[in-house]
Amino acid sequence: MPTAESPRHSAVLTVSRVIEETDDARSLVFDVPDDEWTRFQYRPGQFLTLRIPSDRTGSVARCYSLASSPHTDEELKVTVKRTVDGYGSNWLCDNVTAGDSMEVLPPSGVFSPHDLDQDFLPWAAGSGITPIMSILKSVLVAGAGRVGLIYANRDECSVIFGTELLSLAGRYPERLIVIHWLETLQGLPSTPAMAAIASQFPDRASFICGPAPFMDAVQAGLAEAAVPRAQIHREVFTSLRGNPFVDPPAAASVTEAADADAVDVEVLLDGDTHRLRWPRDRNLVEVMISAGIDVPYSCREGQCGSCAATVVEGRVEMGVCDILEPEDIAEGLVLTCQARPLSDPVRVEF
Repeated sequence: MPTAESPRHSAVLTVSRVIEETDDARSLVFDVPDDEWTRFQYRPGQFLTLRIPSDRTGSVARCYSLASSPHTDEELKVTVKRTVDGYGSNWLCDNVTAGDSMEVLPPSGVFSPHDLDQDFLPWAAGSGITPIMSILKSVLVAGAGRVGLIYANRDECSVIFGTELLSLAGRYPERLIVIHWLETLQGLPSTPAMAAIASQFPDRASFICGPAPFMDAVQAGLAEAAVPRAQIHREVFTSLRGNPFVDPPAAASVTEAADADAVDVEVLLDGDTHRLRWPRDRNLVEVMISAGIDVPYSCREGQCGSCAATVVEGRVEMGVCDILEPEDIAEGLVLTCQARPLSDPVRVEF
């Protein structure tokens, strides 16, 4: 259950099923109460942040991609694979059973296609198949695009969703091709090999998810195959330094000197317009929280994208913005937990 420190935007979900996918991976299926469905609507490729108990710190927050599709599944499903010395993944694999309750933040992330009708070339390794599966199912059911999936694993026993992928390939033979890359047979994925595969599927949007060495090899292969950077999308996960399930401390009141150096900002959120003073030394999420506005956020570290908004007037600067694509930044998308104003006034739309 939520604690006294829990943020207003978390919710408690019940685990309806636990699916053993492989020897070291399992899926947790969550039942979403009717009164929470609006907040838990999501886009293919997004993730959930789970609150996991810890004897040392009370709890830790871990992010896991959704393998379910908003176009095919009535429940939310995340898939967890054990990692060496990974506290969160091992705890979830060892302790969670059907009927358990977990505190969860609403879906977040920007690893999601804007157009399901385009052709895709997704690349996954290991549990990186999780958000790719969400995207793949969404394209096949709700879009018109073709999908050529390249899926790398250690061996055949490590393949997650193998039966489901086989079924989908049989159901959509003209639109889905699945290429398995097994390390025991083909060695580690190499840049030349990835380039050779990419050259067979020109003009497709590549979505890449998996361990960093795999993603590096794929991205280098795509560059070697002269794939435009705008067609390459890479999932970026980093360990959260803080705990987003605990509200940030209340910001100190704005001094007269700080207010004199503040700018006027107009924020459009959920159909409401808020007019605020934005001190230049604070990020916008802090300012909105101080004003009592229920701003969407999760990690507060520039790593999840849940606080992303578009600057429609004025200019801001950001610190961390690794998860945003260059074209998104060019269109005015910013992470408001990192944004500080450069001009006066500023208008922002969530």
